[in-house]
Amino acid sequence: MHIKPFQAVYPSLGHIGAPDVFFDAIKEDYNEYNDSGYFEKSFQEVLYVYRIRGATRDYNGLLACVDIRDYLEGHIRQHEHTLEAKEQKQMQLMLRRKAAVKPVLLAYQRAEPVSGWINRFMANQEPSFEILFSAEQELHTFWEVKEIWDIQAIQALFEQHVPNTYIADGHHRTTTTAKMYTLTQQGLLKGDYSLLLCALFPSSDIEILDFNRVVQGLNDYTPSSFMAKLSGLFDIELLPKPEKPSRKHELTMLLGGEWYRLRWKAHFLQEYADDPVVLDTSLLNEKVLGEILGISDIRSDQRILYVEGPKGLDGLSQKVMGRPDCVAFCLFPVQLDEMITLADNGKMLPPKSTWFEPRMKNGVMVQVFD
Repeated sequence: MHIKPFQAVYPSLGHIGAPDVFFDAIKEDYNEYNDSGYFEKSFQEVLYVYRIRGATRDYNGLLACVDIRDYLEGHIRQHEHTLEAKEQKQMQLMLRRKAAVKPVLLAYQRAEPVSGWINRFMANQEPSFEILFSAEQELHTFWEVKEIWDIQAIQALFEQHVPNTYIADGHHRTTTTAKMYTLTQQGLLKGDYSLLLCALFPSSDIEILDFNRVVQGLNDYTPSSFMAKLSGLFDIELLPKPEKPSRKHELTMLLGGEWYRLRWKAHFLQEYADDPVVLDTSLLNEKVLGEILGISDIRSDQRILYVEGPKGLDGLSQKVMGRPDCVAFCLFPVQLDEMITLADNGKMLPPKSTWFEPRMKNGVMVQVFD
């Protein structure tokens, strides 16, 4: 991977009294805040070591720009399809702001020389600034990497030890930047869009949480007839209390105020024995949502609600409370090695399969387009 320093634009924290409110507004109001003096620009091109300290763990990575040609040449790999309408909206935002206000989150296979360098830099340098987000109880800390020998050292380590990265969050920002770069090469757009603002975290510092589904309506099935249909696919067990699934190929389900454990039948899974990766999300989408509940397009069908894992089982229960015709499915998280295997083979995950931690914030670091 070819990482590049950039002339960073960062928040002037002395002007910001309520970080949660300020950074939530940046997505829509960046230009206004920037014109009003709420951001400063680094004196030179730099990188940043970036630590996010949460309630239970730290995430240690690097903020840098990446050559967009790494994406065009297949070294930045994706696991989601993008939508043209969203790319168009993203392009309009980027042209209006003349900036990227949120880094793309890239995961890479942990490389000890890279992690060792990052850890030593944090231990030997004072942080440049910190931002506390009270709502999430997260402390975001930045160490400026400005000396040329330090920049060259970490660049060399990435070129040597990180051949490929994987988009965890920011597919549309990546594909849009690539399109804008291509347009400039064709003389159809002015500006420099050769660099992509990224937060790069090793696989050891990336978490994938569950992303769950609620379906409104049982496609004319009664709860009992729906359970009968499911029994052809799953071994079903009534649970004494709400639970998340504890392993792959296990789901939990809320229907009619009762929680159930569902395990795909062994003979059914045997049909997929030769597939390199068998995802519960794919099986659920095809066999239950599609064939039983009649949902042909999971991207657009308004009967499906998606509930991210951090909202927990309570968040899932609230969506079906008092609705006997609603069913909720809680899935075991997709594993990072599964995502990497699919991306390496040019395959895509179903929509809303993954919820990645850490989460990137708008405005904590900005890349200005020349």
